[in-house]
Amino acid sequence: MKIIAVIPARYASTRFHAKLLKDLGGKTVILRTYEAAEKSDLFDDVFVVTDSDLIYKEITSKGGKAIMSIKEHESGSDRIAEAVENMKVDLVVNVQGDEPFINTVALEKLIEVFDSSKSRNDKEDYVDLASLMFEITEEVEINNPNNVKVVVDQNGFALYFSRSVIPYPRDKNAGVRYMQHIGIYAFRKQALMDFYNLPMKSLEATEKLEQLRYLEFGKRIKMVETSEKSIGIDTIEDLEKARKLF
Repeated sequence: MKIIAVIPARYASTRFHAKLLKDLGGKTVILRTYEAAEKSDLFDDVFVVTDSDLIYKEITSKGGKAIMSIKEHESGSDRIAEAVENMKVDLVVNVQGDEPFINTVALEKLIEVFDSSKSRNDKEDYVDLASLMFEITEEVEINNPNNVKVVVDQNGFALYFSRSVIPYPRDKNAGVRYMQHIGIYAFRKQALMDFYNLPMKSLEATEKLEQLRYLEFGKRIKMVETSEKSIGIDTIEDLEKARKLF
């Protein structure tokens, strides 16, 4: 099975200006992420896919592999699908460009899901894509719409993702666990290409969550629980914390 990592790296000048090009221990955030993915030894190849000439040059000038997006895209899945469309790969792992502290243990668990997944004919066990989640217990985190929640069935397949509180705690003594989604995915290439050719429907448009497109069209998302929250760089404060870690 050929496995590659793709790091979508959009240049967002309106939100924490050019955060992927900020310095982190003598190298940019995006370069740190790229190198961490390579050093994990989990992938046959690693690519950055971007709409930015600056990010493209930053990676290629340091000997890395980058792909320029040709089209404008609504989601990271769309951007990745365009990049890998003509590649001969089996599994594509989406690594976030602003998360240079890659959790290799969690990524290994994602990949292992596909080793145990059965054939397409066995619909009960077949996995189209896999993603990560972790338990949250603080009420402020549970109610925060920026924290995407996920509920799963008894076999760990996603039933729904939402920015709202799910499940709603009508009975607070029911002992439910609240799980927050981490936006790191491992896709079968076919599932990714199917997504690319499917239209956005009402659930995705309402919640602004691309993973809902997969569910609306019957794709099976296996959720893997992890005990460690990923360390992303979304603010200046996050960047300062990351610099201290380095």
